[in-house]
Amino acid sequence: MEYLYYLANASLTLRIVEYLHSMSQLPVGFMTVIHQIDGWVVKVKMSHALPPQQDGDLRAFLNELGISYQPGIRVQMALWGLETGQSPIDIMQRYQVAVVSHGTPDRKEIEEFRKQFVQGLGYCPETLA
Repeated sequence: MEYLYYLANASLTLRIVEYLHSMSQLPVGFMTVIHQIDGWVVKVKMSHALPPQQDGDLRAFLNELGISYQPGIRVQMALWGLETGQSPIDIMQRYQVAVVSHGTPDRKEIEEFRKQFVQGLGYCPETLA
């Protein structure tokens, strides 16, 4: 079972991480976060299927924050590569995407990416708010 969503900014992405940590009974296999110029792609894959109630609750939460996403071929290949164990560095070079996090949902990786990106630009774009 997997969930693929597009979010407007970093704060919404961090809310998903917090939600997954607070719902420790969810069998999260991994979470992938990719930053794009106009938003964030988040994929959450469960290690096994959720009961209908949990699935519905998670989908409702994710739908409040973003929209279900159908990636283009480049992002689709990047997500597939990460899932098959390819290195995030190799994926970033091959598909020209910014892999912020892959594996256990990690707030620190997202915050550090945001901090470094903003420092490099000298201002905070809306997607990093």
